[in-house]
Amino acid sequence: MDSHDDATGDLRVSDDVVLPAAALTWRFSRSSGPGGQGVNTADSRVELVVDLAEAPGIPDEARARLLARVPRLIDGTRASVTASEHRSQRRNREAARRRLAAMLREALAPDPPARRPRRPSRGARLRRMEDKRVQSQRKALRRSPSE
Repeated sequence: MDSHDDATGDLRVSDDVVLPAAALTWRFSRSSGPGGQGVNTADSRVELVVDLAEAPGIPDEARARLLARVPRLIDGTRASVTASEHRSQRRNREAARRRLAAMLREALAPDPPARRPRRPSRGARLRRMEDKRVQSQRKALRRSPSE
């Protein structure tokens, strides 16, 4: 499941979710990061946006899950990531693709199983009582003798 081989092709998020390249919107601007004199002329900062409500290649149940769980949606349905840590636009495009795929993959992941509450073990209860006893002694030693 390699989602970032090519900075221009389809974006494979999971086995059943593939975003076509046409659904991805790229924006470029000047980066504030490293680059020396070139940082003032090269549009190396990359913003990658995908409209999850409109993008083909997403099954309906996955679309509903993404819209409910993706953090920081723009306009309610568009997911956006930026990358500006590299000097070249190409490497920032790859970083943005990786970041978007990871964010969507995390949103698609199933919830962890619910924790079943249990009673504390006998050893845990004994440790707790011993800790309380030690704390009580510590505080008793701080008191003045007149109390």
